[in-house]
Amino acid sequence: MKVLVATSRTQGSRANDYRWAVDGELVWIQEPCDTDQKRKGDCGCGRGFAGVASHRATTTAEVRDLPELTLEEYILALRTGLADAGWPEDWAEEIAAAQTDLIKSWPAGSVVERDLERFSVRASHSKRAT
Repeated sequence: MKVLVATSRTQGSRANDYRWAVDGELVWIQEPCDTDQKRKGDCGCGRGFAGVASHRATTTAEVRDLPELTLEEYILALRTGLADAGWPEDWAEEIAAAQTDLIKSWPAGSVVERDLERFSVRASHSKRAT
């Protein structure tokens, strides 16, 4: 199954990039804070992807095809990460559905960036085997 993972690929392409998540960890797309939604400050969460395990963020995520990962395992990973971070774990199924739908047309290896609710592919096709 295709999922989003944190990546250092293309980091630094934009002056406002940041990377605190662990390369390769699953990420999820959090709603941005009010400050970022209103463009009233320097938060940057509206450009980031949140690490499921580290609970740290990055501005770049890679579409990775993990054929050994089942939808049930993906939902469990999201549920566990959400609960560990204090978020409602019942969001996991909705997040899994929304993210798999978002990335379904992007090939594995694509590096994705976001600006609030707008997502775009920054680079395609990793040289790394997936």
